[in-house]
Amino acid sequence: MCYKRFTAKGSLKYHVQTKHSEGNLHSCTVCDKRFTTKKQLKRHTESHRRAQSGEKPFLCTVCDKRFAHTTNLSEHVQTHNGERSYSCTQCEKCFTTMGNLRTHMNIHTRKYTCPDCGKNCRNNCELVVHRRSHSGERPFACTVCNKRFSTSGGLVTHSRLHSGDKPYKCFICDKTCAAYSSLKSHMAIHTGDKPYTCSLCDRSFSHSSSLQSHKRCVHSNDREHLCPYCGMQFKTNRYLKRHKVRVHSCAK
Repeated sequence: MCYKRFTAKGSLKYHVQTKHSEGNLHSCTVCDKRFTTKKQLKRHTESHRRAQSGEKPFLCTVCDKRFAHTTNLSEHVQTHNGERSYSCTQCEKCFTTMGNLRTHMNIHTRKYTCPDCGKNCRNNCELVVHRRSHSGERPFACTVCNKRFSTSGGLVTHSRLHSGDKPYKCFICDKTCAAYSSLKSHMAIHTGDKPYTCSLCDRSFSHSSSLQSHKRCVHSNDREHLCPYCGMQFKTNRYLKRHKVRVHSCAK
């Protein structure tokens, strides 16, 4: 059916039943993924519940990052030891996690491709979530302020603004963050890492937002920010605010 290979006959049978059979399978009501047994469906449904509640009981002993599943923790640990045990059968590239390999495999298979923009997704669940960016669907609502989100993870991170919870802690300066992405950005202060490189001038930045700001200010001629007092246009809102304070002293 798809030429994927397996080391065990049972794994092949399970793959055929879940990916290519239209028999009596148990479907997840959240992402439409299918399973051969109710036990497998229940275990999978639990992953959605944990994602929505933010529950992550499995802790990495190296960097204190937490995970909802042991499989995710096991793959994450390999990023610390540098082991690349997942190989692409098409081009022999190696990856530290199965998730990265699956993402890469979309280059060869393009199985989960968004029909609206052509983006490749790792699985059907990710494709369903991605397509909400086109439809505008936001099924997850905050119970405090009613702000809506397209993913349960976005809701969990937002909820910490109300609770004040900041579970991600920097092991160098003890700063705490509400989101892991914020912690990664913060760590660049200590490491000096600048992974975001401008494709036009090769300047590097610690944060993606800094790169985008650089492109707007240096390489773009777009001036979308209009001064309501004199009509001058500026590339960024920061430049506009500075102009209003310096030129139109009544505008603070």
